[in-house]
Amino acid sequence: MKAIVYERYGPPEVLHVGEVPKPVPQKNEILIHVRAAEVTKSDCEMRRFKFAVNWFWLPLRIAMGIRRPRKPILGGYFAGEVDAVGAAVTRFKPGDAIFGCAQMRLGAYGEYLCLPDDYTIVPKPDNLSFTEAAAVPLGGLNALHFMRRARLQPGETVLINGAGGSIGSFAVQIAKAMGAKVTVVDHPIKADLLRNLGADHFIDYTREDFAATGQTYDVIFNMVARNDYARSIACLKPKGRYLTANPKFSDMIRSVLTSRFTDKTAIFAFAGETKAELLTLKTMIEEGKIRSIVDRIYPRAQAAAAHHRVETEQRLGAIIIAEQDCP
Repeated sequence: MKAIVYERYGPPEVLHVGEVPKPVPQKNEILIHVRAAEVTKSDCEMRRFKFAVNWFWLPLRIAMGIRRPRKPILGGYFAGEVDAVGAAVTRFKPGDAIFGCAQMRLGAYGEYLCLPDDYTIVPKPDNLSFTEAAAVPLGGLNALHFMRRARLQPGETVLINGAGGSIGSFAVQIAKAMGAKVTVVDHPIKADLLRNLGADHFIDYTREDFAATGQTYDVIFNMVARNDYARSIACLKPKGRYLTANPKFSDMIRSVLTSRFTDKTAIFAFAGETKAELLTLKTMIEEGKIRSIVDRIYPRAQAAAAHHRVETEQRLGAIIIAEQDCP
């Protein structure tokens, strides 16, 4: 089968299409014909082995490969069809349209992918194409996780810092569905997109520092690794909640102290990416409460261009690698 592979860490040009053996499902696995996969910031970070947050560098390097990638096919979030099932599989059958997460097995940049049937994989929403569905799991699952941890109440105010990415764009929609008033912070090229997703107020970080406006919020959700922790906490109302998806190690320690010794709560717990949460997103999509946003679709042969697009931070939605004529 064809797959996008890389044999060394480096720039996007290390990616190329190669021939690799087609996987064979074990008794508890399903063989997935991958129709579309999201290109994520994590994919780019693993490809070059350079991360915005460095505290997990050593264990991840050991897991991923010290001198060269141990797993040469990237891709953690996908949509596709079940091609075959193992003898013990009862949840799926060939032909089922699905979407989900490959977790640390990766491999969604290939034509086919084998995963255990108990992974976070569920039926694809009826009203999404494969390309649209592939754009949901990463951003949707993380956004749902954090917005639930925030315990949002109708009428509360939320600031989302770095709202124009995969997670932030879903967080805006989910927060609005929960009845919150949403302020977003990002580059001005993303202003129209975020307003169309429901944002009530937009702050252009190139011209204004949200921490210097004097405004306070019930919840701040931060996706920016270099964000100033103390100044963000100062922008919370009494009993406010601060959530971060890209915590520095120092901020993790400070979060514990903030939650223990002040009236505010700081949360950095990572998303579990469960089947139940993905089914919740599926229902919300089919009910029209949230939607998938795709910026561009690239064929496998243009994987390097797809990675360049993600790294420019200029995208307006998810970047997807998909087969030609993928419905």
